[in-house]
Amino acid sequence: MKKVLVSGGAGFIGSHLCTRLVNEGHEVICLDNFFTGSKKNIEHLFDKPNFRLVEHDVIYPYCEKEIDEIYNLACPASPIHYQYDPIQTTKTAVIGAWNMLGLAKQTGAKILQASTSEVYGDPVVHPQPESYWGNVNPIGERSCYDEGKRCAETLFMDYHRKHGIRIKIVRIFNTYGPNMLAHDGRVVSNFVVQALNNKDITIYGDGMQTRSFQYIDDFIEGMVRMMDSRDDFIGPVNIGNPGEFTILELAEKVIKLTNSKSKIIFQPLPFDDPKQRKPDITLAKKELGWAPCIPLDEGLKRIISYFKSVDV
Repeated sequence: MKKVLVSGGAGFIGSHLCTRLVNEGHEVICLDNFFTGSKKNIEHLFDKPNFRLVEHDVIYPYCEKEIDEIYNLACPASPIHYQYDPIQTTKTAVIGAWNMLGLAKQTGAKILQASTSEVYGDPVVHPQPESYWGNVNPIGERSCYDEGKRCAETLFMDYHRKHGIRIKIVRIFNTYGPNMLAHDGRVVSNFVVQALNNKDITIYGDGMQTRSFQYIDDFIEGMVRMMDSRDDFIGPVNIGNPGEFTILELAEKVIKLTNSKSKIIFQPLPFDDPKQRKPDITLAKKELGWAPCIPLDEGLKRIISYFKSVDV
């Protein structure tokens, strides 16, 4: 069994990853500063002998003598949270990656960077393959996250080339599921919470912009497969569901599945909001034998059930 460190381990994605790794018998160290993470997400792991929680901010170095693998997930990922303190977001994305790479260098650990489809910006190539360099505004309100993640990818590649660090890079497309924060500004959680409370569902723009939504279990499977892949396959690799839906279609599905009385209202589109987003997962299929299994309707039923259970 391996000794694995997960930065951002109490967050939405990190908590699911920690749970899987603990259940597989690995020794897991969960780092989190609880800006967007929550102890509730991982409290079921507290009594496990192979789980350790450390409150720590990755903008400061962290020392551990022996580590086999590092998953670097630490960074606010929803617009509300990453725009709350954009300077801190950039520091977390860049300095956090630098510190985790330093730990990997000291320990010889293999390290995975959780990057994002946001590195493609508002794409002019559709769907987006990993070879596409993106169309990103470096001075916009979203730039702290987009450019922070792009710089983190650069650091990973340079540590690999200069120091021989074993790296992996995954680019995450819109992911949803249990442990999402109810009011984090992401479209799936927003729509479900509004619908369950019979409040107006707010669509920004005309609702014709598209996204591809993957359920958390599918993503965790893809990420773990990437970490376990051969050392000479470093990525980046898209991990996302190529099923493409308009935001209006998503809202209509949520209303139907919740039997909600909500009405759809339209608000102006925020600046820099991408018009379309869809992953090309050819590389993930070829190298990882991975493809998503959970269709949107099934995933939405699961997250609706989750939000009902936490009484939003």
